[in-house]
Amino acid sequence: MTATVTPLGTHLEAEKLRITEIFASIQGESTSVGMPTVFVRLTGCPLRCQYCDTAYAFSGGEWMRLDEIATKVKSFNLKHVTVTGGEPLAQKSCLSLLCKLCDQNYKVSLETSGALNISEVDPRVVKVMDIKTPASQEVSKNLWENIGYLREQDQVKFVICSHSDYVWAKNILAESQLRDRCEVLFSPVMDETDVDQFEAKQLAEWIVQDQLDVRFQLQLHKILWGNVPGK
Repeated sequence: MTATVTPLGTHLEAEKLRITEIFASIQGESTSVGMPTVFVRLTGCPLRCQYCDTAYAFSGGEWMRLDEIATKVKSFNLKHVTVTGGEPLAQKSCLSLLCKLCDQNYKVSLETSGALNISEVDPRVVKVMDIKTPASQEVSKNLWENIGYLREQDQVKFVICSHSDYVWAKNILAESQLRDRCEVLFSPVMDETDVDQFEAKQLAEWIVQDQLDVRFQLQLHKILWGNVPGK
């Protein structure tokens, strides 16, 4: 019997991912905020953060091959691509997609909850990783080993819901020496329809008063369009 040899690339292209949406918008967060970006939103998430704004991505979606995803991304003719969710790393083939996009010379970032292992993510990818605060109701899901896999190009994000969240995040910042590893982002939790300007201003004032070496950020896309899917 003659063995059938499958070319390496064929296996890669046969991989599929369940996709909620692929769209172009302005990057609303991270250090590339404001850049026109293609977003690839994968379906599914093992977390249920109380402030989640993408619950529509928990289920449903459409199965797409990696080459189909790449073709759709190419159609927007943009340099920046963000793979997000849901929780994108919940689908194993996400790692292959990230590699493929990097191979095609996109500037690729990954938005991840910090609950799943990031050690196998292509080193060319900028990882934007959450650390869940107590008020998220998912603090127990933080995979603390992930801190050791962060690189200088990466970013850690804390979504702050209260003063106790802020104090907790500030303590984690010091204990983990996160600023020695990468940039750190503090974001005020935002209402589904608008920004609570008082809370946002209060967080900014706390950061300045405590002289924290973190970047304050608002979700620019929500300021522009509200909580609208595909924006």
